[in-house]
Amino acid sequence: MTDLTSLTLAEAREGLAAKSFTSLELTDAHLSAIEAARALNAFVLETPDRARAMAQKADASIAKGEGGPLAGIPLGIKDLFATKDVRTTACSKILGNFVPTYESTVTAQLWRDGAVMLGKLNNDEFAMGSSNETSCFGPVVNPWRREGANTTLVPGGSSGGSASAVAALLCMGATATDTGGSIRQPAAFTATVGMKPTYGRCSRWGIVAFASSLDQAGPIGRTVRDTAILMRSMAGHDPKDTTSVDRPVPDYEASLGKSVK
Repeated sequence: MTDLTSLTLAEAREGLAAKSFTSLELTDAHLSAIEAARALNAFVLETPDRARAMAQKADASIAKGEGGPLAGIPLGIKDLFATKDVRTTACSKILGNFVPTYESTVTAQLWRDGAVMLGKLNNDEFAMGSSNETSCFGPVVNPWRREGANTTLVPGGSSGGSASAVAALLCMGATATDTGGSIRQPAAFTATVGMKPTYGRCSRWGIVAFASSLDQAGPIGRTVRDTAILMRSMAGHDPKDTTSVDRPVPDYEASLGKSVK
């Protein structure tokens, strides 16, 4: 069998639909990869039991032909997003062992569409940083190296854990946030694809704020297509966020390759 972690999100989606492998197999492959790459410090909390339970639920839905757009796809979640019953710290000792009793809108929509949570990803403390060296859990390491050297490099920030995890094939995609470059810069540092959507396109509800008039959630993926797939699930109007835009969510993936006028 092909190394399941080497697949793009789009390829994994096709393989799951064709029943070439199960979400549980796909999830276990990524959990093993995470365990083997802990030196990168991309994950601050691994949730293997929850991941396997979500994968089994996704497999059951796929078997019935009822799988959502992200059914069975394992993702990493930046530790700025509140996840119900799962520790959320914004990578600061101030929040310690805070366990939310609610789910951020963005992550709730990912779970609605069948995605699997592998764990929480490292970020600069309260998203304040550009290198992911200010986290209380320690710095994140970029999986890339300069040619001919083995000096560790930063992955950029604040979404360095998200970018590093996607680049190292530890998850098929990740949530991230961008205030002044915190998606775009780490994506550039790690040769991944990240996008800061138009303000208001993704709900900010349940995300620890840095600068509310600039903060925006967005995806980091392995390819442009993967990022487009993630965006369709992450975006959408949310009445709990007064800055959320009440407009239909387009099929971003279907728009790929079309000319811009």
